[in-house]
Amino acid sequence: MIKKFTCNNGVRIVLEEIPTVRSAAIGIWIATGSRDETPENNGISHFLEHMFFKGTETKSAKEIAESFDSIGGQVNAFTSKEYTCYYAKVLDNHASYALSTLADMFFHSSFEQKEMDKEKNVVAEEIKMYEDTPDDIVHDLLSRAVYENHPLGYPILGTEETLSTFTRDTLKQYMHDMYTPDRVVISIAGNVSEELVKQAESLFGSYEGGSRPANGTAPAFYCNKLSRKKETEQAHLCLGFQGLPLGNEDIYSLIILNNIVGGSMSSRLFQEVREQRGLAYSVFSYHSSFQDSGLVTIYGGTGAKQLDQLFETIQGTLSSLKREGITAKELHNSKEQLKGSLMLSLESTNSRMSRNGKNELVLRKHRSLDEIVGLIDRVTLESVNRMSEIIFTEDYSAALISPDGKLPASI
Repeated sequence: MIKKFTCNNGVRIVLEEIPTVRSAAIGIWIATGSRDETPENNGISHFLEHMFFKGTETKSAKEIAESFDSIGGQVNAFTSKEYTCYYAKVLDNHASYALSTLADMFFHSSFEQKEMDKEKNVVAEEIKMYEDTPDDIVHDLLSRAVYENHPLGYPILGTEETLSTFTRDTLKQYMHDMYTPDRVVISIAGNVSEELVKQAESLFGSYEGGSRPANGTAPAFYCNKLSRKKETEQAHLCLGFQGLPLGNEDIYSLIILNNIVGGSMSSRLFQEVREQRGLAYSVFSYHSSFQDSGLVTIYGGTGAKQLDQLFETIQGTLSSLKREGITAKELHNSKEQLKGSLMLSLESTNSRMSRNGKNELVLRKHRSLDEIVGLIDRVTLESVNRMSEIIFTEDYSAALISPDGKLPASI
């Protein structure tokens, strides 16, 4: 059972007690990410995440690392387009210490110039590493094709140019404006009690935030075709179709459709592109939901001379899907796979913490396992087939990274 508490300042705390485990996972979720940035400060959410680990008023960066290593725990963080999370997983008897340390990082990070200079170089190397991975950066190129100048099209890492402009004052100002109490959720899951909630409330329940900017405008969906020339062994192709936003009532039909199209080894794309034709080692699809937009992405990597054949095979697979519809077997197998994945995820305190944190942060509601299984079971052949007609139209964007950087006329 998930319990929810709201502090006087608006910070929300969600707790799921799991007495059958010996661990606890704690996450601080903030509803801000690269979507909240501007062209001038793109990448600041991600850089701020890095700086939280570089020392506080009482602990050095090494001491923060040692504080978790010494108790056999794990600490990490990540930044997405719409939220940032700092989290730890520890043995249950160290949960209070872990929460205090996360709070120290949240409130008392020092942002010393010496550490900032080092970390700017670290993130610059991360950007370069990302640039050396064409099967990753092609997804950023697709985001730019789909969303153009809207912040959802910005890269999460930012650029080396924007990175160089960040100062202690810009980080502090961004935190003041965006890390407001109404945007913060503390998610706790594991063998803990409400005593930990009281501690979280004492740590996070009284701080004040700034006047954050109003929510940005909803993005338009553009049908652009972008390409980049890069010395690679393969051509990396992404196709993007307009998906569904968070909370849409048809989301489970789309999840099942995506699973059938390219979300598993038995999916149509994997079987047709890889198993039947041997055109690619990696081919898959996935769906990304945002507050007011969604994106279905299909990716495939193949030799440059086979690019036309790869695209034609993908389009042929989608055309066949729309023409003939899915089978009862595909529907059944996809439902069972989704339910199995859901059940298995519940065995991890970290997964439960993440699920509860995201649900509270973006949806402000929590469905029980039985409710979710019921929603999956209610998906029909008709609803999935209708979704394929809505999603896989001629209105799509494309992104390509290849040795010659030339998009074939067929795309």
